[in-house]
Amino acid sequence: MRIEARFEKKGEMKFISHLDLMRVFERALRRAELPVMITRGFSPHLKISIKRALKLGLESEDETVFVYFDREYSPDELVKKLNVELPCGIKILSASLAL
Repeated sequence: MRIEARFEKKGEMKFISHLDLMRVFERALRRAELPVMITRGFSPHLKISIKRALKLGLESEDETVFVYFDREYSPDELVKKLNVELPCGIKILSASLAL
């Protein structure tokens, strides 16, 4: 199951790189204890992807992250739980099932 979440990156968070942003989402998903799919292989990690990488120093109000789940999960629940764990400057705006 794949959920597409729209988020914004503002304020001081505009100075973090794409790889650091991936780490932010990975840590927030782990802290929220969501049933995210884990990749197989030599170095397993959470299966998430950000649609496009922003240049360093740019703010954005409409970015997309895809989160893959092991089982059925509510997009609304993802928004609630993830916004609690994300740092100030990154906020999930909406989420929906991705086709």
